[in-house]
Amino acid sequence: MNYWQHIFVGLCGGMGLLALVGCGPSTSNEQTSGSTNASSGMISFPVKTASGIEMIFLGGGTFTMGSDQESSDEGPAHKVTLSPFLIDQYEVTHEQFAKVQIPNPSHWQDDPRKPVEQLRWRDAKLYCNERSLLEGLTPCYDEAKEGWPCNYEANGYRLPSEAEWEFAARAGSKDGYPVGKRALNQSAWFGDNAGKQTHVVGTRRPNDWGIHDMYGNVSEWCQDAYEEEYYASSPEKNPRGPEDTAENNRRVMRGGSWKSSADMCRVTFRQGQQTGDSDACFYTDFCGFRCVRSISEEDAKKLASDTSSE
Repeated sequence: MNYWQHIFVGLCGGMGLLALVGCGPSTSNEQTSGSTNASSGMISFPVKTASGIEMIFLGGGTFTMGSDQESSDEGPAHKVTLSPFLIDQYEVTHEQFAKVQIPNPSHWQDDPRKPVEQLRWRDAKLYCNERSLLEGLTPCYDEAKEGWPCNYEANGYRLPSEAEWEFAARAGSKDGYPVGKRALNQSAWFGDNAGKQTHVVGTRRPNDWGIHDMYGNVSEWCQDAYEEEYYASSPEKNPRGPEDTAENNRRVMRGGSWKSSADMCRVTFRQGQQTGDSDACFYTDFCGFRCVRSISEEDAKKLASDTSSE
């Protein structure tokens, strides 16, 4: 059952639920043992973490990443197979960021439910580590080593790989605009409707897997180093970007933002953004993020069951 099927069922049970839809992040504790998306045949279900953050479990699978019809760095289109993972249902907010006691550099802090932005790549990784420790998980990033390399085998939080991000954003769709380009106003805060600022997360329609703001509000850091021609040599199984070298100080940023054109909200659109890690004046106020966590379906179901009973 996908997100909109859940909404239909809720409406049948009482019109009172309708007033809650689109008014900000969901606060429901309802969980499910698993559901299969009818259009994609892929498993997805909601999970609430030990610290109360809402995520979506994606069972992984094979999809076609990239495009042969758009910018040169978006191709060639190629087959990718991913292992299961959890991804934040919403972009990381000021409220969540404050819980790990990291200084917040954001431009717009007028509402705790807005996404953090103007955030350096390293600060996003630091948040992932602190959130992992908060939940008793093993951090993925080794802060004792230069560049803070990522241990993908750790059970803590990290930034999504570029492939994981696109898989989640597509939600089983083969279209460049999974929510429909004509309906982008209803699913994304971008240049045409955002009023030159960020907005409370979850106030636009989600995609078919119930994930909000993948196409706008703030653009999102990925783990991968950026290389324009990487897709030509990308491995099929769990690609993690080109070799991470000191010379490559640009990281992949995905998804449109409050200032983006509709074209930049395309699911295959890529940017190579300077990390800002060594920049004392980092004023890129469209840079945000969300977290992922590698996990088996069995463990995700157990987590969903444990937190829903609390």
